[in-house]
Amino acid sequence: MLRAAVSAKTPLGIKAKESMDKGELVSDDLVVGIIDEAMKKPSCKKGFILDGFPRTVAQAQKLDEMLERQGVKIDKVLDFAIDDAVLEERISGRWIHPASGRSYHTKFAPPRVPGVDDVTGEPLIQRKDDTAAVLKSRLESFHRQTQPVINYYSKKGIVATLHAEKPLSDVTDEVRKVLS
Repeated sequence: MLRAAVSAKTPLGIKAKESMDKGELVSDDLVVGIIDEAMKKPSCKKGFILDGFPRTVAQAQKLDEMLERQGVKIDKVLDFAIDDAVLEERISGRWIHPASGRSYHTKFAPPRVPGVDDVTGEPLIQRKDDTAAVLKSRLESFHRQTQPVINYYSKKGIVATLHAEKPLSDVTDEVRKVLS
C-alpha cells in the first residue's frame, strides 16, 4: 500500500516519499492514513491483509482507531511462530537472481552450480539484509517491539498462532483453515 501510494503520487504518498528520501521512517499517522485511503478502494471491499504492519502497539492502536471510524475491525491476526535459529538458517541461505527475482537456497533449493542462476548462468546475489548479523538485529527489534503487538491482539482473542517451521504446504493449509 505504501509503495502504491508513492508510485501513484497521492498526497500522502508524496509525503511518505519525502520521508523515505531523507532516510527517515514514515510516520505512523502517515502509514495509517495510506491504509485508510487504500481501504476505500474496491479491491479492499471484501477484506484485506496487512503484512508487516502494525509493528508496535502504538501503531496497532492507531490502526484500530482508524478502522473503528470506518466501522471495521481486524478479525484475525496471524502469528507465524518459528524458532530464531530456524529462521536464521532459512534467511542466511537465501540467494537471489536480481534480474528475474528467482530465489534459491543453499540447503532447501540450491542452484545446480553454486552462486549461478540455473536459467541464465548469471551470478546470484545475497541481499544485504539476508545475513545472520542483520537478522539478529531485526529479531531483537521484533521481540522488543512486535511481540507486544501479538499480546495486544491476543487480549482481543483474535490471534491464530501458526507453526511456521512446518513445510510450506502445511503452513498454507493452516492459513486457509484459519481464514475460512
